[in-house]
Amino acid sequence: MFKTIRNAWVIPDLRKKILFTLLIIIVFRIGSVIPVPFIDTNALQEAMAPANSVSSDVSNNMIAYLNTLSGGAFSNATIFAMGITPYINSSIIIQLLCVAIPALERLSKEGEAGRKKIGAITRYVTVGLGLIQGTAYFFYLHNSGITKYREGFDVVFTAIVIVLVFTAGTALMMWLGEQINKNGIGNGISILLFAGIIARLPFTINMLVQYWGLGLGTGEEGSAQPQYFVFVILWVLIFLAVIWIITFMQDSERRIPIQYAKRVVGRKMYGGQSSHLPIKVALGGVLPIIFASSILSIPSTINLFLNVKEGFWKGFFDLFSSNSWLYIGLYFILILMFAYFYTTIQYNPVEMANNLKSNNGTIPGIRSGAPTAKYIKKILSRITLIGALFLSVIALVPLVYGKFTNMGNLSLGGTSIIIVVGVALETVKQLESQMMMRHYKGFLD
Repeated sequence: MFKTIRNAWVIPDLRKKILFTLLIIIVFRIGSVIPVPFIDTNALQEAMAPANSVSSDVSNNMIAYLNTLSGGAFSNATIFAMGITPYINSSIIIQLLCVAIPALERLSKEGEAGRKKIGAITRYVTVGLGLIQGTAYFFYLHNSGITKYREGFDVVFTAIVIVLVFTAGTALMMWLGEQINKNGIGNGISILLFAGIIARLPFTINMLVQYWGLGLGTGEEGSAQPQYFVFVILWVLIFLAVIWIITFMQDSERRIPIQYAKRVVGRKMYGGQSSHLPIKVALGGVLPIIFASSILSIPSTINLFLNVKEGFWKGFFDLFSSNSWLYIGLYFILILMFAYFYTTIQYNPVEMANNLKSNNGTIPGIRSGAPTAKYIKKILSRITLIGALFLSVIALVPLVYGKFTNMGNLSLGGTSIIIVVGVALETVKQLESQMMMRHYKGFLD
């Protein structure tokens, strides 16, 4: 990876793109530390301080989820507090609607013009979701006593300003991602997501040091707890193993052999060669996990509005915290469901079989037409199951480990690791492809 970046740096055009991308990331990180107006920063630090302690109980999954994806901006109530999550959720919603609504499905198949219209709709939905989440977060801040003004017209004015700043920050982050796509190295939204997660690494290291201190007896608890030595070492080993597994699975694929028939045109013979149809094991990437996380974060979002602290509803919302077995079970089921759903909407076995037939291609031992479609469907089903189980294990291992060891407040979970590794690999591939284009020589060279 470092060799690829070094080689890309030598090329002036790519060097400008890399520098532009780094500039956008710097702007993103600056916006992630500028708080919104009318916030009592001392009260905010006191409210969020338990989340930075090893003795905390991270029960609000929505706060932990948004804080990780925003690089800590959410817990500091900055202008980029909503992060890129509204855009991700908007993209998910539009993809689902493109399957459910025929008009959007036709629009998505109209080429470049249709994609531009879908992109515009996605932006509008992003702003709407940012407005809703910003409103929810304002109610949480107000109910927690973090806003400066508590009564009268000042509260209304404060609410309008804070919510609009949160929404504007969402729109600005979306624009920054598009600028990376246009003038940078590409993959803009993912790059910002990657930068936000990486920004949490110092926090994770600090938490590991605190847990190590518990083992030495220098932590908050006072007395030594030697089991935390084992917990920390085991966490590091699991972290490295997960990175290796993700890297291996990202490049894994099932290759279906394809044989093209020979045909004679004039005096020339075409076809006759063998090829393969590659199907990646991780078909949906991290999307099924993001889908599942978004669905399970809905109760926590509602609780941001209500700020329930006792009674029946408090127990109900606690069921959907990341340290409950119900959450872990639902998480597993939803990942499997969304993995199959994503494969269904992205891959059409009948269309793939028809394309092979129109190009005189066949799968050895399988008849063209319906039998080929049935065979491809069976392969897709098996590959999807393997990929879904892989995603489930990666996503749930940190949750289960945190529940048994009481180390659930470490920020880098399975979802974050998949995003970081996936974006890093994809960025390197994009740089390699762009370098290959610039080093390509035609027959006149």
